[in-house]
Order: sequence, then structure tokens, then C-alpha cells
Amino acid sequence: MPTPTSSTDVSGFVDWFRAAAPYIHAFRSKTFVVAFGGDAMLRDDFVDLIHDVNLLSALGVRLVLAHGVRPQVEERLSAQGSEAQYVQGKRVTDADTLEHVKDAVGSVRVDIESMLSVGLPNTPMAGAEIRVASGNYVTAQPAGVVDGVDLLFTGEVRKVAADAIKSRLDAGEIVLISPIGYSPTGEVFNLTLEEVATATAIALEADKLVFILDHGKTEDAQGRPVNRLTAGQAMKLVRELPEGDMKLYLPYAARACKKGVARAHLVSADVDGALLMELFTHEGVGTMVTRQSVEDLRPASIDDVGSVLQVIEPLEQAGVLVHRPRELLEQEIERFFVAELDGRVIGCVALYPFPDAQAGEMACLAVHPDFQGGGRGEALMHAVEEAARAQGLGRLFVLTTRTTHWFIEHGFTLASPEDLPAARKEMYNWQRRSKVLVKTLA
Repeated sequence: MPTPTSSTDVSGFVDWFRAAAPYIHAFRSKTFVVAFGGDAMLRDDFVDLIHDVNLLSALGVRLVLAHGVRPQVEERLSAQGSEAQYVQGKRVTDADTLEHVKDAVGSVRVDIESMLSVGLPNTPMAGAEIRVASGNYVTAQPAGVVDGVDLLFTGEVRKVAADAIKSRLDAGEIVLISPIGYSPTGEVFNLTLEEVATATAIALEADKLVFILDHGKTEDAQGRPVNRLTAGQAMKLVRELPEGDMKLYLPYAARACKKGVARAHLVSADVDGALLMELFTHEGVGTMVTRQSVEDLRPASIDDVGSVLQVIEPLEQAGVLVHRPRELLEQEIERFFVAELDGRVIGCVALYPFPDAQAGEMACLAVHPDFQGGGRGEALMHAVEEAARAQGLGRLFVLTTRTTHWFIEHGFTLASPEDLPAARKEMYNWQRRSKVLVKTLA
């Protein structure tokens, strides 16, 4: 980052750094799998991605890097006058092509290790002393015959040596995974980057899987940015997307989340610093995919009153939420959204609009204790944000006594009762002394 040149620049830097602090704490000792294609290595700014990887490592993130080699293999085949053959996106790998794959993997692996070894003064890598581990961590098997074509030495992931990888991560090393696998009989198979990265993230129970898009942006078919999706929504979106990296990687991101990876992200290599901005800012600059369990999020109906009461009553008893009588809840149930899992309401939130002030109150955000985690509270919050935008509201406010930091981590800032809409300020409970937090809606 350039040296700030004015007090305004300094203030902006300090604000950003403070906003990033909760993520820095949250990510320490977490396991991230970052995947990038062979095209990334050909970019002039690939060194910037390496610098960002170095920063993540310095912050205590346990990193696994998965790389591809498709363009490098294509170049080698073209040099000898051969053409690649693909079936359903997978290369047909004969014995000659396999030699080119091995050659490309070895070359790319050395280049990445070399870049991670730089420690020159006055560079982001100064004093890094990164150690890189690579090896036969992936067991593979033949992909077999597809559409009547024998894929030969093209394989599929059979198993990932998670314990071996974790031991290297425990030693403070970055693990580098290449798109090749080995059979118990000693055969070598050509694999796809996306399958290797996904299988590795699932085997490690990684906290994040990040795909760097070499081509295209994280947009839908109409060119609109796609910020957040559940795994189920991601699979629906894939059907509408044109061919490209977004369409390629999104199903693997969804699969990873369904299999236990907490978050999957897609970010464009065309955005400078996209990896850091996606991870260390609340808004992000790419697409985040969460678990399938929050897909069933809908407006509440009168039939949900009893279920909502079961969710909020423990928090009311603990003093976290203000008590709502059943009669009041029945009158206001149309203001609620509920998160439902297998037909059971496990979370809720309400939006109370104040149109004259172009503001809305987010209230009664609650997730049943048995289902907390996995992004459910965040998904409910986003449902309210979308509803508020649809109603033309420019900001949200929330009153809380126990969860101030959670809301700050999700883009809210501290305010005061004086910042509330006049009608809401009249109802403020000065004995409860709830904290007031506000978020401007983009």
C-alpha cells in the first residue's frame, strides 16, 4: 500500500485498518484453500497475488495453494504441433500429453516456490521466510470412459492426505497442491484444478475455499454483481451463466459448502487486491457462497408465531431481547423473516420501517442456540437489508445490549439515541440503555 500523503489519506488508512481488525483476529489459525489457474502465472500482476498470500501467512492463516497448468500444457502441445482434446471440460491425457503435464507442473511449482522465497528489503516479502511444502498428497484413480471416449491418464481425486497436509500447516508451512494425483500402483494422473482444490478443502474441513477467476467478473448473466449466495442459489444461478470461470467454479464452491466448508469465495484476478478486499471488508468485491442450510429464508406468516416464540424466548429470558407478548407478535408477524431448516424455524428477524426518516429498524435478530454458526444470522441480516432497500430506506439502525461487536463486524457503526428517527426516539428505553448502531445502505 502506498505511503499516505495527506491527513485524509492517513485517516482513511487508519479507518480501514481498524475495520479489518476483527477479521484479522477471526482468521488467525484458520485454514484457507486458495485456488488459481495456470493463466494467473502468466499475468504481470501475479506477483501481487503472491504478496497478498504472504500477508495472509504473516497474519497466521494456515494456507493451502492449489494451482493449475492448463495454458502451460497447451503451449507445450502447440510447440510440437499437437492439439488438445477435451470431453465435458476434461482433457484426454495420453502418454505424450502426460509428459507435458508433468513438465508443466514441475516448472510452475518451482516458479511459485521461488516467488514465495523472495525476502528482499523494501518489498512486501521482506523478512517473510516462507517455507513451502509439496508432495504426493492426492491419491487419484482413472476418470475412465466419458461419452465413449477413454480419458486415459486423466483422473479423478480418490483421497486427499488431510493429516499429512495438516502436519505441514502445523509446522507453519504453506502447502502447495498441484493438479496431479498418484495411484497406489504408482501411476500418475492429470487432474483438474477445481476438483483438487475442492476435494482438499473438504478433506481439511477448511474455513474458506477461494477461487481466483482468471477470466471474467463475478456477475450474473445480466452483468449484475453477485455478492452473496447460498449453495442452493448458486446451483440455480449456474444454469443461467454464460461459459466462463464463474460458471466453471461456482458449482465447486457450492459443493464445498454442502460438504462442510464454511465459506467459499470467487474473486476476479482483474481487481487489484481482490483477495484481501474480499476477505477483510464486509462488503467484499467477489461472490461469497455459504452453506445450503440457510437457503430456506422467507417472510413469516401467522402460522410461524409459535415457532418464532420458541426461538426468541430463551434470549428474552437472558435479557438479550425485549419481551414480545404473543398478541403483539401476532400483530407484527408480517414484519418478520424466518430461517427454516427441514421445516423447522431456527431463526428470525424483523424490519420496522420509518419512511419519513428513510430509515428502518432491524429488530429481534435471533438464531436458535442449536443452530448458531454457519452464517445464519448474517443471512437474516442480509434479508432485512434487501427488504429495506426495496422500500427505499437509506439506512438501518439496531438497538442491542449484548451483541454490539457482532453488528460492528458486519458494517454497523456506533451512534446515539439522538440519531434515531423521532418516532423511535420517543420509545427509547432509557433504563435498558441499549446501544444504538447504524448502517448506511448502498
